[in-house]
Amino acid sequence: MILFGKSRSRRRRLHVAVAAGALLAGLLAAGPAAAIPDPGDAPAPSKEVSRSDQAEARRAIQNGDIPGQDEIVHSDNIRHLANVPKDLLPGTNSDLAFQGRYAFAGNYDGFRIFDISDPSKPKTVAQVLCPGSQNDISVSGNLLFLSTDSSRSDSSCNSTTQPATEKSSWEGMKVFDISDKRNPRYVAAVETACGSHTHTLVPERRNVYIYVSSYSPNAAYPDCRPPHDGISVIKVPRHAPHKAAVVAFPVLFPGEGPDGGGNPGAPTNPGVSKTTGCHDITVLPSKDLAAGACMGDGILFSIKNPERPKVIDRVQDNVNFAFWHSATFNQRANKVVFTDELGGGSGATCNAEIGPNRGADGIYDIAGKGDKRKLVFRSYFKIPRHQADTENCVAHNGSLIPVRGRDLMVQAWYQGGISVWDFTNSAKPKEIAYFERGPLTTDRLVTAGSWSAYYYNGHIYSNDMAKGLDVLKIDDRRTDPARRIHLRELNVQTQPDYFD
Repeated sequence: MILFGKSRSRRRRLHVAVAAGALLAGLLAAGPAAAIPDPGDAPAPSKEVSRSDQAEARRAIQNGDIPGQDEIVHSDNIRHLANVPKDLLPGTNSDLAFQGRYAFAGNYDGFRIFDISDPSKPKTVAQVLCPGSQNDISVSGNLLFLSTDSSRSDSSCNSTTQPATEKSSWEGMKVFDISDKRNPRYVAAVETACGSHTHTLVPERRNVYIYVSSYSPNAAYPDCRPPHDGISVIKVPRHAPHKAAVVAFPVLFPGEGPDGGGNPGAPTNPGVSKTTGCHDITVLPSKDLAAGACMGDGILFSIKNPERPKVIDRVQDNVNFAFWHSATFNQRANKVVFTDELGGGSGATCNAEIGPNRGADGIYDIAGKGDKRKLVFRSYFKIPRHQADTENCVAHNGSLIPVRGRDLMVQAWYQGGISVWDFTNSAKPKEIAYFERGPLTTDRLVTAGSWSAYYYNGHIYSNDMAKGLDVLKIDDRRTDPARRIHLRELNVQTQPDYFD
């Protein structure tokens, strides 16, 4: 494992001093503040469930309605090739990125690099301790980008939690040089308003633009006050990443009043999140197009000028969508799949009580041309398999499976597992393959399961929050043509033109 430090000066946040990499023995000797992640970086704790819910989960296992505790089940067209458990980073596993023969896995405590040249035997190349909450991750060329979305004492990797009410607290983007995959170097940091919950790359030849999504401002937070109705845009020169800086803060939800012009949420729209920023953005650079999942709103916008994105259309679903979480275009850019993270990822929503239309995907056609394009709702998709009330389950991160003439997607559903589904007919989506484990426990609601499930160069990779990296292979005539598509790099929120 590698530990990075920095001078505790809190004013010069763009130039990050780099400490030498340390072996685990040296890391543990550095003391608890450096070696042990802070409680503030942890996901929601497990929740008590009623005795009736506990009994129902056990009955469902006994009756064969759901897999046994921790039991693996899958459709006949899926093979489970490998699992790599957590190692030196004990935190929650999060997002994934890919480059060549490497996979990069985020973790609440830092990130891990795998050699996946043999997908059935992934090997750990490096583990970097850098607590910062979600640690959303992406790569471009020799640079790796990491989101920090918890209030820290400074921008170093051995920072500690600090209240957001203190002006000196830090949140934002970290940049690493990964030209040597075995020894990543921390080279830059940029503070952003309200931190960085997620981020999306818009790469160019000389520069990488980063769209930083964050939300939940508070008048008591000096660096995160309302209205917070836009995104931070960072420009990173590839050959001088230490010069990275925020170059714009485009307002996506203009409006009068202290909260901007996004969805007002409750009480106007009960059960719907108030829009105070975006959760995630997906860009399609080949089409100069982006889709934003922004709490109470879904938006479509042009990125012809990456520093000045322009909103084309905006939609709400105040009946079935609680929290617009992420977006995926189809290859032809005439559809967008938005996800609803009902319950924030820690709720049990894949059950009869919640039903098929909430905590689901919303499929929208894109009608019209140019700046007059509109998002038109077509249908919902939710996994058809029952989950126990001790399993957090809701629509989460996924990617296209590139097959000409079909719209296929693989997607994570936390403890609902991994679903492969077809939305070629926007009005009639259907699941064609799945993989899942039984509940982690039958007496508590524990946050676990697949955070991200992505298709990359012939295989499906899933970062399970608790169980580690899973590698799957799908054998199906509908998905087999995708094996011919090989990418040099994949950040799912920066969708490639698979057939260019």
